[in-house]
Amino acid sequence: MATLRYKAWSVVIMSTFAFTVCFMIWMMFAVIGIPIKQTLGLNETQFGILIAMPVLTGSLIRLPLGMWTDKFGGRMVFFVLMLSTVIPIWIISLATEFWQFLVTGLFVGVAGGSFTVGISYCARWFPRERQGLAMGIFGAGNTGAALTKLIAPSIVVAFGWMMVPKIYAVLMLVTAILFWFFTYTDPSHRVGESVTVREQLEALKDPRVWRYSQYYSIVFGGYVALALWMTKYYISEYGFDLKSAAFLAAAFSIPGGLLRAVGGYFADKFGAHTMTWWVLWVSLVCLFFLSYPQTEFTIHTLNGPQTFHVGLGPTLFTLILFSMGVAFALGKASVFKYISDNYPKNIGVVSGVVGLAGGMGGFLMPILFGALVDLTGVRSSAFMLMFGMVWVSLMWMYWTEVRPIAIARDTKQDIATDSTADLDEDGLTGADVMEAIRHIPGYLDITTDDFLTIHHVAHHYAAERLNVNTTHQFKNGTAGP
Repeated sequence: MATLRYKAWSVVIMSTFAFTVCFMIWMMFAVIGIPIKQTLGLNETQFGILIAMPVLTGSLIRLPLGMWTDKFGGRMVFFVLMLSTVIPIWIISLATEFWQFLVTGLFVGVAGGSFTVGISYCARWFPRERQGLAMGIFGAGNTGAALTKLIAPSIVVAFGWMMVPKIYAVLMLVTAILFWFFTYTDPSHRVGESVTVREQLEALKDPRVWRYSQYYSIVFGGYVALALWMTKYYISEYGFDLKSAAFLAAAFSIPGGLLRAVGGYFADKFGAHTMTWWVLWVSLVCLFFLSYPQTEFTIHTLNGPQTFHVGLGPTLFTLILFSMGVAFALGKASVFKYISDNYPKNIGVVSGVVGLAGGMGGFLMPILFGALVDLTGVRSSAFMLMFGMVWVSLMWMYWTEVRPIAIARDTKQDIATDSTADLDEDGLTGADVMEAIRHIPGYLDITTDDFLTIHHVAHHYAAERLNVNTTHQFKNGTAGP
């Protein structure tokens, strides 16, 4: 009989493999969309709509998928999801009109909802202190975006774009069968039968959920949007052929997927807040340089006019893009560390909401990229848009997290310093109580308003940890934590 440890890692490995395949299929229009654009004579905005259409469905379906995962279990929901996409994937090869690609793309987009199912399914097999790593490993399935860029162009060149959806449909069917035979179900991971949809959706009232959604719309939505857009960008901006452009675009997609597991480890080690804060700053710096358009200017000198060219070459551009891919990978893991810390009993629904926001970012941004290029004629305008979005996110994070945390730290330090040397009526020092508070999950996220109340609770907890006979009761009339 398989041990719990064996089941947990089997679930993570097979879920990661299945998610990788789903992500490959979700992103395939990044490659086959280019010959389709040429065949149908689409403009930039129409191309943006074409490649973004699967992302729309994959985003909107995440919330109900998260609820179904909590209710019916991740194994069943994941399996049915994969089977439901096999026929629509194949039908793409038969499409000839723009509207047909849009409709089939909507059905294929269901594969993108697999993230919400798998992240909840995997996390529940591990204790809190290892959930960040488990979710990070699963999230490495984002490398499916890079695999599509490495595999699909060769298929297009050898057999034509219509062969890609046929091969992917067979791959999805085989993956679903393997997933079913090598994963497990634990009924204790489901929410209680008495929990209603209304109760599950109560999480939507929490403002933190919307804040995490904003962060995720950058690190995941931006990742999806650029994974779809960059192959064409390399072709238009630098003149590469399809295979070379897709290969270079994979320099962004690969770290954005593989390093998510590393991001999970660092989120466990340093905390979700610290990781997300620095991820956004690194992204802002990268986008500042990527936003600068190719520029030529002339200076009139004593020796006559001198013309200079300023702009990123393909090598430097790819290195900066790679760096941003690393930052996005770490950020995707750190945002979901927030969720596992703060919503351990409601991961499916909350991850569905946050995933929906990230997916909607991935849907809207390619369309906006195309519209901006059509409007301005500047290809780097896509990065200008993202620069503004990251700046807004940083400002929001500063006023809602950084400043409150700094104030809370000062309050904590004052309490600890003022009473470190003095024993209270239970024989406890301020340091004893502060050590107890540090055992509270999400310690750094505690607001100033909550801190004094928590300090009373931690007093009792410290007494229990140090085997002190507590005589102090808090004002609410209970001494229990």
